[in-house]
Amino acid sequence: MTTTATELLLIQKDDTWDQCNWIVPLSKALEGLTAEQAAWVPSSGGLSIWQLVNHMYYYNQRLLSRIQGKTPSGTPAENNESTFGDPGDSSDATGWSTLMEKTTQLAGQLRDQLASLEESDLEAPYMDTDGKWAHELARWILHDAYHAGQIVLLRRQQGSWNIIF
Repeated sequence: MTTTATELLLIQKDDTWDQCNWIVPLSKALEGLTAEQAAWVPSSGGLSIWQLVNHMYYYNQRLLSRIQGKTPSGTPAENNESTFGDPGDSSDATGWSTLMEKTTQLAGQLRDQLASLEESDLEAPYMDTDGKWAHELARWILHDAYHAGQIVLLRRQQGSWNIIF
């Protein structure tokens, strides 16, 4: 039996979100994080986990809208850097919890939309570009995997990575 492009993208999406295979999936990288840990920024500088999640949420929400054939809601970000937002408030457990709930819900919605795509959808042009939807979706999955790896590294640096697979 032949594996379709949609099936391959679903395997990659699942492995990037919640299946522990070759990489640490994003849901595991975020598991058990407190607001304090999520807002932590290394002394050498850089981004917090909270900022990385904000960034992924922004782009994932826009991608979901586009897959659904809708114009993304809200004002587009001024630039990529602005999608990260502030480092987060270490005392805002409610804000962090809300972001985690929204991120989890969005991951499920994206997976459902991905599963509904036909091969012809994947071959269609992505927006007003020469690229195809299949190419854009493959890059999106790699984007989330990349940031999941950054989150694990930040957790290791702060001493909060105790999960063993």
